[in-house]
Amino acid sequence: MPDPPPSPASARPVGSTRSPASARVAVIGGGPAGLMAAEVLARSGARVTVFERMPSVGRKLLVAGRGGLNLTHSEPIDRLLDRYGPARSVLAPPIADFGPSELRAWCDALGQAPFVGTSGRVFPSGFRATPLLRAWLRRLDELGVALQVRHSWRGWAEDGVRVADAAGVERIEPADAVVLALGGASWPRTGSDGAWTDVVRAEGIEVVPLRPTNVGVEVGWTTTFAERFAGTPLKNVAVSVSGVAGGLARARGDAMVTTAGLEGGVIYAVGRELGAALDVAGLGGVVLGVDLLPDLPPDEVVSRLGRRRPKDSISTALRRALGLSPVAVGLLREATGNDIPGSGDELAALVKAVPVLVTGRRPIARAISTAGGIALAEVDASFMLRRRPGTFVAGEMLDWDAPTGGYLLQATFSTAVAAARGALDWIALR
Repeated sequence: MPDPPPSPASARPVGSTRSPASARVAVIGGGPAGLMAAEVLARSGARVTVFERMPSVGRKLLVAGRGGLNLTHSEPIDRLLDRYGPARSVLAPPIADFGPSELRAWCDALGQAPFVGTSGRVFPSGFRATPLLRAWLRRLDELGVALQVRHSWRGWAEDGVRVADAAGVERIEPADAVVLALGGASWPRTGSDGAWTDVVRAEGIEVVPLRPTNVGVEVGWTTTFAERFAGTPLKNVAVSVSGVAGGLARARGDAMVTTAGLEGGVIYAVGRELGAALDVAGLGGVVLGVDLLPDLPPDEVVSRLGRRRPKDSISTALRRALGLSPVAVGLLREATGNDIPGSGDELAALVKAVPVLVTGRRPIARAISTAGGIALAEVDASFMLRRRPGTFVAGEMLDWDAPTGGYLLQATFSTAVAAARGALDWIALR
């Protein structure tokens, strides 16, 4: 792929009197990024139409908020930005402009006063997505945003975009600027299936292959373990994986045993490193170390095991002396082929690093989010496509990745605001 051409921003005419109020903007995608971009655009007076191929908008937001809508995180900004890994430098400016404080103020203005949970995550007062989405749609309606559902994007036209209705009838919608917010390929039942990648690649735009992230991993459990413990949480554990560059990624939290393997926040937190290691290891798999007692140093584990009563079995000692749950003891048996070592030092070492062979990631349709997408080098600082002047990209269509915990929606909203502001600047300078 040749280097992208320089951004046309410097070639835009200066001194134009074009007002956003006379401009038409097409927003492609009715998820969180598309709706946020539409609001910013409409507040500046642009005539905005959101095109969504599903029967209603906001479906992915509703799915994300089933167990509580985690909007952002309250941790220090530098630590928050570190969660975005290689994309940190690109995402830092939009998050600086529309960060956690601005997102919380936006939520509050919708009548959903945000609160900080015990983990530092930020939720709306209604906790779930439905009350917030209803209030948001009322606001968009008051701003004059038009929602065209059951309309699919088919690509660009000379003076706008090509869309098709539910019957497949295609037409050209005039637009002075376009914001693409079609998401990745996770939760395809919400309309986010990654089909846009072929349209974008046809324009010579580099698209990094979409891959699952924040997704469960596959482990070849025995039938006995899977049948007994599937659906059981491993509480307060730490996991670690050796990265491809030799570093060690470690996270702490809860994991859920599934029939296929493991999932949950602690698994997602090391997902970037685990995925990279799996890409290198292939069919050989990657060993995930599980520390069942992250609050206890090894010598304390040995000391407690030394107090076991002579008649106690290994399982009884693990439960009484160490307070391990049945699923934790089961994991020890699973990892050793039911041959748990008897000596204190060996057993303590095992408890502190249970080796679990991860053979792969769950399919992309089971992922919370996806990595990959339009390469970041393909957009300028305003998130405009260098090869398609006047088209801006927001959200999960871009090649960035983050763990769950509020980081996904934060970057989605921040890039949407940046893309919308970029579109307004583009219109004003034309």
